[in-house]
Amino acid sequence: MKERIELQDVTPHSIKQLKRLNQAIFPVSYNDKFYKDVLEVGELAKLAYFNGVAVGAVCCRVDHSQNQKRLYIMTVGCLALYRRLGIGTKMLNHVLNICEKDGTSSAIDFYRKFGFEIIETKKNYFLSGQNADAQKTDNWTNYK
Repeated sequence: MKERIELQDVTPHSIKQLKRLNQAIFPVSYNDKFYKDVLEVGELAKLAYFNGVAVGAVCCRVDHSQNQKRLYIMTVGCLALYRRLGIGTKMLNHVLNICEKDGTSSAIDFYRKFGFEIIETKKNYFLSGQNADAQKTDNWTNYK
């Protein structure tokens, strides 16, 4: 059987799953306001499923400061037994794709924090949005 990783929306129906995952993954407790905020961020909050089992989550928000939109990752985590299977990568890639589509200028800065370098720019890659160009990145510089 092929392993399948899926991301699904955090909804009022699935918020209890997110709470259970956070309790198992993180050494801190999150208050009700955190979960209320998560329900309002739309695509920036996802539950990660591995072969149909909820095993991780990513929760972000966009901060507007200094006349810029910045991505703030509130939580990203995966149950220990399911780490190193590409689940965290899938969650972060989802968030980065949203930043690019949204024209969030901080997406490139976010990539650079992880050691990515722009190796190619494709003009007018996105059909709409302020930033229609896409940058191809490479982060192999982190590995020696």
